Amino acid sequence: MSVLVIDIGTTGVRAAVMHPDATLGAVHYRRTPPNTPFPGLVEFDAAHLAATALDLAHAALAEHGAPVAAVGVTTQRASTVLWDRATGEPIGPGLGWQDLRTVGACMAARAEHGLAFAPNQSATKVVALLDQFDPGRTRDLCVGTVDTWMAWVLTGGREHVTDRSNAAVTGMLSPHAADWNDTVLEVLSVPRAMLPRLVDTTGVVAPATALPGAPPLAALVGDQQGSLVGQSCVRPGDVKITFGTGGMLDMCVGPGAPATANRSDHGTFPIVVWAHGDDPADTVWGVEGIMLAAGSNIDWLHDDLQLIDSPAGSDEVAAQCTSTGGVVYVPALLGLGTPHWDYGARGSLFGLTRGTERPHVVRAVLEGIAHRGADLVEAAEADTGRPIGVLRVDGGMSRNATFVQALADAAQRPVEIAPVADATTMGAGFLAGLAVGEWTSFDDVAAAWRPAGRVEPDPASEIVDRDRWREATDRARRWIPDLSALDF
Repeated sequence: MSVLVIDIGTTGVRAAVMHPDATLGAVHYRRTPPNTPFPGLVEFDAAHLAATALDLAHAALAEHGAPVAAVGVTTQRASTVLWDRATGEPIGPGLGWQDLRTVGACMAARAEHGLAFAPNQSATKVVALLDQFDPGRTRDLCVGTVDTWMAWVLTGGREHVTDRSNAAVTGMLSPHAADWNDTVLEVLSVPRAMLPRLVDTTGVVAPATALPGAPPLAALVGDQQGSLVGQSCVRPGDVKITFGTGGMLDMCVGPGAPATANRSDHGTFPIVVWAHGDDPADTVWGVEGIMLAAGSNIDWLHDDLQLIDSPAGSDEVAAQCTSTGGVVYVPALLGLGTPHWDYGARGSLFGLTRGTERPHVVRAVLEGIAHRGADLVEAAEADTGRPIGVLRVDGGMSRNATFVQALADAAQRPVEIAPVADATTMGAGFLAGLAVGEWTSFDDVAAAWRPAGRVEPDPASEIVDRDRWREATDRARRWIPDLSALDF
């Protein structure tokens, strides 16, 4: 029997049916970009997001034409919603994970309490919403990430829940992911009663009464963890990189909580991949490295510089030359994440000459993103001590042949391409199916991997060498010293 998946990303919502042979059908998608009323503010309409998700889910079920065994939900992480428990109506805007209005609050929490929050975590977003709409903390309100909000909507307000893969990125979970951190809640003045109950990542929660037939809601998972499972990276050392608007490397490490929830020496940080059961040994951990700008660099080439006719056209233009002619591009339009975490770094082009032509620049952008992918690989290896043999990739850029070859050449590793561009949907499908017996174990998930292709490093590649790349990166850093001084 098949399962329904609802996949809510930063800029769009997808509903699809995943079949027992690990293929997707009845796929329905709609763009739902967030609002940016002022620079640094990222908001969304939670009610509209939920209505869109339900509409697409109904359409997928209607096209499928048969009952489904379960529902899985995967969502953008850390984006935060506040709503009234009695009416179920959102209060104020949802705050997107990219929202930066709480930068000052993050700095104050570190200075005054020694607590390390990043503005892309939920903790200070929760405080900002409560301070605006319930400063006395007297109202009967619910707060949660997008998965929590969707679980509430799907179950008709019966369940206020989240899983640990989402809760762990809020900044409010205990170090071992066992429960909410009462010390943090006290410092932030966040009433525990407003927070969701923790449930298994894969496990039946309640009937999804908002859908025909009320199939069981059986999985909640953060998008990057969903992508990791969706690419069958369920064994220690398995690695994937998702190249979307940004780039996210995630490695499955295995059971055993890390010594700290903070970033490691080489800029990766621990994540909960999935949790099943109350025993800490049933929680599987991983590490994550972040590239702040990946596909957004291609959008820049198209929307702003108008060097390509479409984002997909970057492949064809870059293929018109075999090298960049010495041009190096550092994709730091929003700063640099792992391993540098330099918010003051800026995108930079080096090595331009009178002979530089459009294909050289386009290829340099693709190669720069590939080099940043190799940076994430090196950081994950250094922080975990685990060698990475093969990279699995998904996201829109995984369909760009020139880019994937550049990634294999920069990282000097084979690259396997996911069978679908958005593996998050597959991951939520696997997790929901496991909960209701459609798959018997994670061994089945591992065995289901069927890459769309495999690309080996090219020994004759003319890609810029890593030493030159590191020199260019260093020159792009600390461009805005005040931002470079920020540390979250």
